[in-house]
Amino acid sequence: MYVVHFFEDKVEILNQLLGSVPALGDPLTIKGRKGKVTGVNQVDDKHVHVQITVEKVAAKNKPTAADLSKKKKR
Repeated sequence: MYVVHFFEDKVEILNQLLGSVPALGDPLTIKGRKGKVTGVNQVDDKHVHVQITVEKVAAKNKPTAADLSKKKKR
């Protein structure tokens, strides 16, 4: 069993106790976000630091100024 620490840009996102360490390039889903493993660093016998890159989520449609003016004012 390994304690795996998942990092994104020096920020720890998650740590888990896993039976196997993810390999370089493996796809991951952490907290509902998709990503890939970009680096694996073995700290000691039990601890592993895994660097990940998370895909950017496309922004949803935001109302423009024209849309806001059409709303009924109270």
